[in-house]
Amino acid sequence: MPFKKLHPAIQEKLTEIDFTTPTPFQRKSIPVIKSGANVFCTGAKDCGKTTTLILTTLQKLKYKSEGDVPRAIILVENKERALALEEAFASFMSYNQLRVYAGYDQLHIDVQKSEIFIGVDILISTPKSLNKLFLANGVGTSQLMILSVDDAEFLSQKSSYEALMAVSQNIKKCQYVMYSEKMSPKLKRLENFFMEYAKVVNG
Repeated sequence: MPFKKLHPAIQEKLTEIDFTTPTPFQRKSIPVIKSGANVFCTGAKDCGKTTTLILTTLQKLKYKSEGDVPRAIILVENKERALALEEAFASFMSYNQLRVYAGYDQLHIDVQKSEIFIGVDILISTPKSLNKLFLANGVGTSQLMILSVDDAEFLSQKSSYEALMAVSQNIKKCQYVMYSEKMSPKLKRLENFFMEYAKVVNG
């Protein structure tokens, strides 16, 4: 059972919110993501992709706050998705063990820089906003362990795709996980860049 192999604090929280039975997608994907491999995770809507993203991120960070720079980055399409995901993370955490920060295109880059500077464990951002942060030296990646893309279909937009490619140039090494309903040719092309040797999980 994937949940039984997660950090004890995560299991405790799952029991507390009465979420103890993984979906078929979660049974297949969580062990593969935990292995540290780059992964393309594809599955139908409502199969549990976003919850998988949250749980495996918390697992990767050992459910504790550490250091000042992000150890996990999650890319999303827009402000609405960034704020929704920030709220979703909160439902799986108690007493703010981890610092989650949501940035987006409409929020001035200097505001984001100053708030990230205080210290953050999980950074949720759009590709364009994150790229601006890199250009402004507003975020470090020295401790980055995992970068995930939620509902990666939005990468069909040229500006988002190009921003992701620029972002990847600023990262020396980390695990990449892409979540989408289907494997598009554009996502498949990422194997030629930072998704080398990626495994594929079909939900």
